[in-house]
Amino acid sequence: MTQLPALTFETAFTSWRWDWSTAVIVLALGIGYWRCNARAARRGEAVDGVRTACFLGLGLFVWILATMSFVGVYADILFWVRALQVLLLLFVVPFGFALGKPVTVLRNAGSPRLRDGVDRVIGSKAARIATYPVTTSIAMLATPWLLYLTRWYPAALEHEGIDIVTRIVLVAVGFGYFYSRLQADPVPRRFPQLISLVITIAETIGDGLLGVVIWLGPPIAAEYYAHIGRTWGPTSTTDQTIGAGVLWVLGDVLGLPFLLILMRTFSADERKKTAQIDSELDAEEEVAAPRESENVDSGPARLWWEDDPQLQERFRRR
Repeated sequence: MTQLPALTFETAFTSWRWDWSTAVIVLALGIGYWRCNARAARRGEAVDGVRTACFLGLGLFVWILATMSFVGVYADILFWVRALQVLLLLFVVPFGFALGKPVTVLRNAGSPRLRDGVDRVIGSKAARIATYPVTTSIAMLATPWLLYLTRWYPAALEHEGIDIVTRIVLVAVGFGYFYSRLQADPVPRRFPQLISLVITIAETIGDGLLGVVIWLGPPIAAEYYAHIGRTWGPTSTTDQTIGAGVLWVLGDVLGLPFLLILMRTFSADERKKTAQIDSELDAEEEVAAPRESENVDSGPARLWWEDDPQLQERFRRR
């Protein structure tokens, strides 16, 4: 392996590489999304500019940065840079994709037959299982643990093909999670956002625990890092400790926008439910009001004994 210069602020801005796999995927997704949204715009059904910016900028552009900038250049050299790449591909890129509402864009651009096909896929049993909160949460939690604590991690470092597949898997797992949790697109089944809030808290604990395990645990891919013979930067132990901090602290920071959106959506749902309950109560009162007015006697007030037949007869005789 060719020795790279030490990672500094200067090399961080000037180090770039070409990654053909990322270029093909990003180009295909970008052109497809843009054309579909343009076709939907002619029908008056395009998503707004913010959604488009999220998909193209937060999604595709960050994917390019994660694989072609210094992150992609030094991901095979420094443990903490690889940790940063994992976070970008697992959290940021799929979060941007989910905010871009790609399912809605595809559905709005298609023919009635395509729309029916998309609806059938969304409503299928496989889609319901794949987007169930337990399924997506387990996948999101388990993927980093499996990556770092099995032979998967050194294999991705040593073999380019496995590395490419790993990056795609990270984005796919993350998208499945954010797609089902944000529920901006049509989903097989909508779940209360309170469930998402609870899941997010549990995942924060799980990510922190992984960071502690990597920090205090044995060296990961020690043979690989010893073989590349890096002569600059932190030691392997310090590098892994920094990477554990990146996974723990930065992972929580990157999760804040998602948490804020969940809280905002949860608040909006609660207001909607409150308004619905109020409207139902108002409708019941409107129905009950005429009935009560019918039961009200318009004549003068009567004593209780005046309605008794025997007492009426007695008082008449007098």
